[in-house]
Amino acid sequence: MESLLLLGEILMINLVLSGDNAMVIAMASKNLPEHHRKLAVWWGAAGAVALRCLLTFAAVLLLKVPYIEAGGGILLLWIAFKLLLEEEENIRVEESSTVWKSVRTILLADFIMSLDNVLAIAGVAKGDLALVVIGIALSIPIVVWGSGIIVGWLHRLPVLTYIGAYILAYTAGDMLLQDAKFGAVISFLLPSLHSLLPLLLGIIVVLSGVFKRRPLSAK
Repeated sequence: MESLLLLGEILMINLVLSGDNAMVIAMASKNLPEHHRKLAVWWGAAGAVALRCLLTFAAVLLLKVPYIEAGGGILLLWIAFKLLLEEEENIRVEESSTVWKSVRTILLADFIMSLDNVLAIAGVAKGDLALVVIGIALSIPIVVWGSGIIVGWLHRLPVLTYIGAYILAYTAGDMLLQDAKFGAVISFLLPSLHSLLPLLLGIIVVLSGVFKRRPLSAK
């Protein structure tokens, strides 16, 4: 049951954090004929799965080093804030005219923009490499093939972004506590708040996003 919950978290994280990736994929392949577009998507999806698995395996191993996991937690917390507080950025992508140029663009974009996904998945999976592979293998095809749908979901259902940001912040807090050295420091300095840290960070991130976006919706 716990593995299913963790897998659900990984899928949600990928769907929420891959909006930019989905937009890049749509833009990179939109000029291709339909048959070639499907071919580019297939190869792009396969390459993205392999690439992200390798990056996540490396992250899982690195997070076992003292203070590295705490550093990853801090970075992931920043990503959670960034997800809600930053204005939407314009994405400029070269529209590719051949299948292999499209695949190259998709893989390059996935590599550049996958840090948040990789770090979040490594933190949630807690060393379970099988869970990492399954989560990535299921989520990337969904993102690639449903690129336009996912972008629409995130615009129509802002709550998905908040849920994703909460999961990221909660995972960041858990990573801070799981770090052998840094977790001991937190336990010493904040003994009464130690176990509540992930929950508190999640609430803080969500509330920050709510207050930040309120003036925007009033315009």
